[in-house]
Amino acid sequence: MTRAGEQDSLDSPLTVLSGAGPAVQARLARLDLKTVEDLLFCLPARYEDRRVVRRIAELREGRQEVFQGEVLAAGEAVTPRSRRRIYEVIVSDGSAQIALKWFHYRTPWMKQRFAVGRKAFFIAEIKRFGSLREAHHPDVEFINSNAKLGDISSSCLSGVGQILPVYPLTEGLHQKTARKVWQDAVVRFATLVQTHIPEALLKKRHLGRIDEALLQLHVPPPEADIDRLNSGNDIARRTLVYDEFFFLELGLALKRRGVIIEAGIPFKVDHLYTRPLVAMLPYQLTAAQKRVLGEIKNDLMSPHPMNRLLQGDVGSGKTIVALMAALVAIENGCQVAVVAPTEILAEQHFKQFHTWLDALGLSTVFLSGSQSASEKRSAAEQIATGKVNLVVGTHAVLQEGISFQRLGLGIVDEQHRFGVRQRAVLRQKGENPHLLVMTATPIPRSLALTLYGDLALSVIDELPPGRTPVQTRVYPESSRSLAYRSIDAEIRAGRQAYIVYPLVEDSEKSDLKDATSAAEKLQRDIFPAARVGLLHGRMKSDEKEAVMRAFKDGQIDILVATTVIEVGIDVPNATTMLIEHAERFGLAQLHQLRGRVGRGAAASLCFLIRSEKISEEGRQRLEIMARTSDGFRLAEADLELRGPGDFLGTRQAGLPDLRVANLLRDGLLLEAAREDAFALAEQTGFLTASDFAPIRQELKHRWGSRLELANIG
Repeated sequence: MTRAGEQDSLDSPLTVLSGAGPAVQARLARLDLKTVEDLLFCLPARYEDRRVVRRIAELREGRQEVFQGEVLAAGEAVTPRSRRRIYEVIVSDGSAQIALKWFHYRTPWMKQRFAVGRKAFFIAEIKRFGSLREAHHPDVEFINSNAKLGDISSSCLSGVGQILPVYPLTEGLHQKTARKVWQDAVVRFATLVQTHIPEALLKKRHLGRIDEALLQLHVPPPEADIDRLNSGNDIARRTLVYDEFFFLELGLALKRRGVIIEAGIPFKVDHLYTRPLVAMLPYQLTAAQKRVLGEIKNDLMSPHPMNRLLQGDVGSGKTIVALMAALVAIENGCQVAVVAPTEILAEQHFKQFHTWLDALGLSTVFLSGSQSASEKRSAAEQIATGKVNLVVGTHAVLQEGISFQRLGLGIVDEQHRFGVRQRAVLRQKGENPHLLVMTATPIPRSLALTLYGDLALSVIDELPPGRTPVQTRVYPESSRSLAYRSIDAEIRAGRQAYIVYPLVEDSEKSDLKDATSAAEKLQRDIFPAARVGLLHGRMKSDEKEAVMRAFKDGQIDILVATTVIEVGIDVPNATTMLIEHAERFGLAQLHQLRGRVGRGAAASLCFLIRSEKISEEGRQRLEIMARTSDGFRLAEADLELRGPGDFLGTRQAGLPDLRVANLLRDGLLLEAAREDAFALAEQTGFLTASDFAPIRQELKHRWGSRLELANIG
C-alpha cells in the first residue's frame, strides 16, 4: 500500500501504538500482524450492535444485549450443585431484576466496584435459570447517576451506544486490548493510506476512498447498517475488496499482455488432419467440445500466442479437444509438446495420442525421467531434428537438453500441479509457441480468474452422452462388509471394481490402511474367487503398464490401488469404487477418484469408508460428495471449507495475498475489477505515461518481484 507523508509510517512496528507492549505484540504476531499496515487491513471479524439499550424486562435470551441498572446487592455465593464459589451482583432498572455472575474474580476489587447504589451499563449474553434472568462476566461501564447514553458512547471501549468491532483474537489477547490497539492505529494512520484507482472507476462502481473505508470499517458511524456490515456488503468493505482485486487483476493483465504483445505463429485451419480424425471417432463431439474447439482455433489463427486454460470435469472429453488443437499445429508444420505431472498420466496420454496419430500417418515419441540414457538420447535427437510431430512426457520435456526444431504448441495437463515458471520454460522451447493448459480439477470461476487470470478461460461444461451418474454412499468402518457385498455382486455379474487406499505400505506412525497388505488380505479372506491386482506409484513403469493393461483387458477383477489412479485410467467396465479413509482426501481428489467409475452405460457405485473418529469438516466433505456429482459445486464447497490458500493442495506461488477479499462472497466484484483492470492495461501509454506512474508504482509495491513478465516502471 502506497505511503503518504513520512515514507515508512505504515511500515512502523506495533511499538508505536498505545497499548501494544511486548506481550501484546507477541500475541498479534501469532496472527501475522507485525506492522501498522497489517493492523489497518485486518478487519473486524464481525460487529455487535450496542446502540439499543433495553429494559431488563425486555431482554432476549440467547442474545447479546445492552441494559442499564442499579446495584441492589452484591457478594460471594456458593452454587448449589458444584459448591463452586462465585461473585453475584443483583441489578434492577425498575422493570425487573437480573443476576450478574463472575466465576473468576478478586473479592476486594469486586466489593469496591459493585457497591450498592452504583449505576452502570452492562453488555452480556442473556441466560435464564428458573424465573430469573442472569448474565456471566458482563462488560461493565459505570456511569454517574444522571448520565445519559450519549454522554458516554464516544469514549466507551465497551461500545455502549455504538456498533462495536469484534476482532480476531489469539490466546491471551482480549477484545478490550485489541480494540484499544486497533483504534490507535486507525485514528493515527488510516489517513496515510492513499487511493490510486482512477476516480472515474470509483464512481462507476459506486465506491469510495480507501482511507475513509478503513475508518468506517474499524469505527462504524452510528447510522451504519449493521446487517450490511456483518454480511460484508457495505460500501466501505466493497471499496477495499475492489482495490485488492483491481491491483491483482492489473498485474495479471500485464502478465497476459507480456505474452499477447509478442508475435506468435498464426495458423491456418484447413482441417487436413482434424476432419479425418472426426470421421474415425466412435462418437460425436458434444456441443461444449465444439464450442471450446472454436475458441481454441480462433486463438491459433491469431498473430499472437494463445494462452488458454481448458477446464472440464472428469470425463468431459478434454483430451480429444487437445488432440484436435495439436493436429492444427502439426498441419502448419509445427511440433507439439504435451506435458503431464506424473508418468502414469503421461503414459496414458501417449497411448491415446499415439494411436490416433499413427492412424493419420504422424509420429509420436515418449519422454520421461525414468527412461534409460539411450532412450532419452534417442528421443532428444528425434525431437531436435523434427522427425517427430508430437512429444508426450513428464517434466523431462522441460529439461535443458531438450530442444525442438519448431515448437508451435505446448499442452500442459493438470495445470494445478505446475507453476507459472514451468509454463514460461515450455514457452522458451520455441519462438512464442501457443499454449493450452488443461485441468480436470473443477475450479470456481472466481478462483480460476484469480489463479489463472493471465489465461483466457474455456470450460467444457457438458458430459458425453452415455455417461451414467455415480451413486455415492458413505459408510463407517463398521459397515464395510455392506460395500464388499456390492462389489462381490458386481464381479459375479462380470463387472470390475477399484479399492483405493491412502498408503502403499504400512507405517508405524500411521493408522491408515495400506494398499500392499490390503491386497493380500482381500485376495485371501474377502474375495478368494476374484482376481485381485495391485497398483501404486512406487512400481516401475513397465509394471504399472502391465497391471493397467491387465485391468483394462478384464484379466483383473479388483484393482487395489493408491491415488495413482486419480487420473489417466479409463475402464468402462469398472462400475464400483471403494475408498478407504475417505475423510483424508480433499473433495477435488475424491471427485477425481470417483470419476474412474461411471464411464460406461452401467449403473455405478462409489463407497466412501470413513473412520469412526472423524472431524466435523471431514464429515461435511463426505456428505457433500454423497449429495452431488457436479464437480463445480464440489469445488465451491471445497473452497468454502478449506479457503483459497489451500484449495489446490499447495499455496499457489506467484500471486499477492488477499487480505480482505473473499473469493466466494466477492465473485461479482472480482469480475468488475478484472474488467476495469484489463481495460486500463490496454490504454495507450499505460506502461510509460507519467499520468499512470502512481498506479504503476502501487502495482510494483503489491506484486514485488513476482511481476517478472511485465516491464513496468
